[in-house]
Amino acid sequence: MNMTLDLDAIRRFIAAQSDNTRIYIGADSCRVLVNEAWHADYTLVVVVHIDGNRGCKLFGETQRERDYDQKASKPQVRLMNEVYKVADLYLRLAEAIGDRPVEVHLDLNPDPETGSHCVVQQAIGYIRGVCNVSPRVKPDAFAASCAADRYKELSSHAAKDQKNQKAA
Repeated sequence: MNMTLDLDAIRRFIAAQSDNTRIYIGADSCRVLVNEAWHADYTLVVVVHIDGNRGCKLFGETQRERDYDQKASKPQVRLMNEVYKVADLYLRLAEAIGDRPVEVHLDLNPDPETGSHCVVQQAIGYIRGVCNVSPRVKPDAFAASCAADRYKELSSHAAKDQKNQKAA
């Protein structure tokens, strides 16, 4: 399952919006077992909140890659891959974003009882250093925890519908 972002379309859409438009970039991932090997589905989203107070447009993609984490309870490799991917996406869109308000959202939970806690500080430092923005984490990271989940859900339904139409 690979659905790719059309970066040129995103850039054009952002350029057509006012300077008050807010941009939210987020990522989420989940482990999936494929042919007896663990993989990760990485979903990246760009939420363009038009004028900061009107509707929004959601762009997204899901990439499947091999997951090399040894323990599901400590998903350090997978979670840091999320962070690297969202930082790369931010950098690829930075020129189009310009001076518009932008937030990077990470699907990480600072609560020590959660598995994602193991990389929170490392991830925040990476985004600050590479992107020069302070990222948001749960519960304030809606682009990662809500928009990415919703995008993946919608895209999986669309893929099933396409498959059913071809079979009919």
